[in-house]
Amino acid sequence: MALALAENVVSNSIALDIEGVTHRYDLDGRDLQVLDNVSIVIEPGEFVALLGPSGCGKSTLLRLAAGLETPTTGRVLEDGRPIIAPDPDRILVFQDATLFPWRTVRDNVAIGLEARGLIRELEYRIDEVLKLVKLEGFADVYPHQLSGGMAQRAALARALVNDPKLLLLDEPFGKLDSLTRLRMQNELLELWKSAGFTALLVTHDVEEALLLADRVIVLSDRPASIVAEVRVDRPHPRRRDDAGLVALRRELLEKLGISHDV
Repeated sequence: MALALAENVVSNSIALDIEGVTHRYDLDGRDLQVLDNVSIVIEPGEFVALLGPSGCGKSTLLRLAAGLETPTTGRVLEDGRPIIAPDPDRILVFQDATLFPWRTVRDNVAIGLEARGLIRELEYRIDEVLKLVKLEGFADVYPHQLSGGMAQRAALARALVNDPKLLLLDEPFGKLDSLTRLRMQNELLELWKSAGFTALLVTHDVEEALLLADRVIVLSDRPASIVAEVRVDRPHPRRRDDAGLVALRRELLEKLGISHDV
């Protein structure tokens, strides 16, 4: 079993290296620096969470890892190779489900396969991932007929149909109600365990980071630099009232400059 799991991680995940990345934007002639010499090494199959103030550059790191932008200085590497463009191996999931309203759930999930010219060859994957995210009975409905949690499941299915080796998650549950959010956190964890992909999650929720991630990286205010890295050595599933997690929560809040009484 251990050997099978190791083989799954090797085949279905990648290493991500962010090496000395500084990134700037030109805003109508004004220089805006968002990242300052950030270096992160993420192992294949690892689940890493990024915490930091709003607007500090967390989402920019995801865009660089996705290949949607290239860093001003430094490098972002996939298994030792520079990332210079988007690739189906690296999929970015946003806070909004961004489903096309005129397409059914099935047709939304099929978009990636259609764009790659693989729909005939891999159409069976649509039913597989819809079952995986518990939407097999909703393939023919339209986005306006879905709840927020169901829409986000559809967005995850659209990502997973491409068998990504790196899943980049930009606050994917940020707009969901608290109960739906808890369910989706558990479902994401099960998807990560079963598929074996590498995961990089941006979140403002300290508990979410501690419940899901192997490691939590805390970023400073803009321009972001790394303030702390905290390893979460707790088996899954994790309990919110676990004394070790409570202590880590206090530590992370202090790193974020928030009173531990919160």
